[in-house]
Amino acid sequence: MRLDKFLKVSRLIKRRTVANDVSDQGRVLVNNNAAKPSKQLKEGDIITIEHFNKKVSVKVVKIPTGNVSVQESSTLYEEIKQ
Repeated sequence: MRLDKFLKVSRLIKRRTVANDVSDQGRVLVNNNAAKPSKQLKEGDIITIEHFNKKVSVKVVKIPTGNVSVQESSTLYEEIKQ
């Protein structure tokens, strides 16, 4: 699944266009490398997001096949303490 779509589906970022913009500005890292919105994610990847003066790191636990309900969205990743 593409990075921008995962960020939207997991509700880490509210809209896909915002996820695209943040990625294009170099504020999203996947495994400590700057990532474009089209980056293909796999389970076990570490995503670091700098957005609204916050820095969040998460580990991808599950890649969904489509849209996910609000209750299920938090099961797609686990937050990493910094």
